[in-house]
Amino acid sequence: MKKILDMLSEEMGKAFEAAGYDGTLGKVTVSNRPDLCEYQCNGAMAGAKRYKKAPIAIAGDVAEKLTDSQVFQEVLAVTPGFLNLKLSEKFLLDVIKTMAKEPKFGVEMPENPKKIIIDYGGPNLAKPLHVGHLRSAILGESVKRICRYAGNECIGDVHLGDWGMPMGLVITGLKEKHPDWPYFDEEYEGDYPTEPPFTVSELEEIYPAASAKSKEDPEFKARAMKSTYKLQNGVRGYRALWKHILNASVADLKKNYSALNVEFDLWKGESDVHDLIPEMVDEMKAKGYAYISEGALVVDVKEETDTKEIPPCMILKSDGAALYNTTDLATIKERVRLYQPDEIIYMTDKRQELYFEQVFRCARKTKLVKPEMELKFLGFGTMNGSDGKPFKTRDGGVMRLEKLVQDTKDEMYKKIREGREMPEQEAKEISDVVALSALKYGDLSNQASKDYIFDIDKFTSFEGDTGPYILYTIVRIKSILNKYKEQGGQMEQLELLEADNEAEKAMEMVLVQFNTMVRNAAEETAPQRVCAYVYDLANAFNHFYHNVKILGEACENKRKSLIALLILTRDIMETCIDLLGFSAPEKM
Repeated sequence: MKKILDMLSEEMGKAFEAAGYDGTLGKVTVSNRPDLCEYQCNGAMAGAKRYKKAPIAIAGDVAEKLTDSQVFQEVLAVTPGFLNLKLSEKFLLDVIKTMAKEPKFGVEMPENPKKIIIDYGGPNLAKPLHVGHLRSAILGESVKRICRYAGNECIGDVHLGDWGMPMGLVITGLKEKHPDWPYFDEEYEGDYPTEPPFTVSELEEIYPAASAKSKEDPEFKARAMKSTYKLQNGVRGYRALWKHILNASVADLKKNYSALNVEFDLWKGESDVHDLIPEMVDEMKAKGYAYISEGALVVDVKEETDTKEIPPCMILKSDGAALYNTTDLATIKERVRLYQPDEIIYMTDKRQELYFEQVFRCARKTKLVKPEMELKFLGFGTMNGSDGKPFKTRDGGVMRLEKLVQDTKDEMYKKIREGREMPEQEAKEISDVVALSALKYGDLSNQASKDYIFDIDKFTSFEGDTGPYILYTIVRIKSILNKYKEQGGQMEQLELLEADNEAEKAMEMVLVQFNTMVRNAAEETAPQRVCAYVYDLANAFNHFYHNVKILGEACENKRKSLIALLILTRDIMETCIDLLGFSAPEKM
């Protein structure tokens, strides 16, 4: 099914051609003056110079050709040459009916769907998720869902930090506490325990302590570097201990990501490409891309058109050790080899833009990717506290993500219980669902690249542009549909009729924008477009609800039509919130 604007532009283009003008001038846009018209066309203004004719004269010629249009109910040529358009109710009804019966409400599927890998996790093992992980997780999850819904094949990868110096620090910290463990006895030849000899909580205490110690104690740092070397070079006990750390951490990460309704298709880490690095480095050297500079192996990535300095991309440090650049390049190499993606999208803090510019340029220069493959960096801003600074705990530390989620649930529970008689367990279950909407919508409704203030009072409000408001609207629709069934209404054989009032038509006008919104959100990787759309639809429905008798409608056929319209509205709103990564309860 074509996008509504394409349908309207096609009709307008035919009118321009019939009047003797270029059909491409018939591009239609949503009106920027909704008080005057629903859609508009400015093609007459653009054609005035070409045809040496006053724009209002061109607009008048075109309007005359549309007097019998089945698409437009009203076409007005207004000074200095705009065409103000109002849709025919019958045309609008035909579009709505088609949406109601087609898969995905008529969203047009691409002729050549893309295979897209989305890298949106990035947590390190043995460290708890903190608020800094929130945006990559929920933005990445929504981008994945949107691109997938738009007809592309999408693969989400957590891309764990499981192989570098942090692992050496954890292993060295464990060795200090438990020097008698068999993992550290290089003469030991027996089997290692199948269960980890530590808990996730112990790991989470060890990493910050070891990290802090390495900054103050050069000898400890040297031992941590040696542990990293032993791990990466296959020392048996270190590998066995690392596997325990990996398994315990991943199990905990899955639990925390699941609480955010975030799912990854791949749980790969830096360790997965360790064995690819020597081959990749040899190729870069052999083909003349990499050279030694001040002891390190680098690849020049600057270009003649650069207006600022772009440093070389370092492949190996002077001691031969790999860096994040190295593992990211090897990961690109592996992804190309295993999946042949058309595009790879990286969701990270926008402050890493220069880093990814270097990596992408290096990947292209060294022919790790084909010229047509797209490498995209989606940098996001910071989630800040009320003081405008990065979000912290009261004592100034980085807040654990688990704590932030629980605080939001507690606040939502308090609001759900206010003025409502509801069993405690039911209130808790509902508040958990609504809290997730508050957290996610509060983030996703902002443009990703911008910083935003985390305002728990605003985000958990049932009024305004918030997740709870969207869910409250969906629940209101569900309540009306349930009452209709309780009154003996049948949900089958419902026939949509033409809108006979402004509030009904206004809601249909938002519904028919769904196709356009999905395509734009996917092409721009912009979840905020879904938020803006579902908010507009919620507002249109609530206006409709307050101005139209639905269950009290006297005409049975009209009542059935209104119920059919509500079902479509509910389904589209629930699709939107699923694209954003949350769901609606049955009641609130």
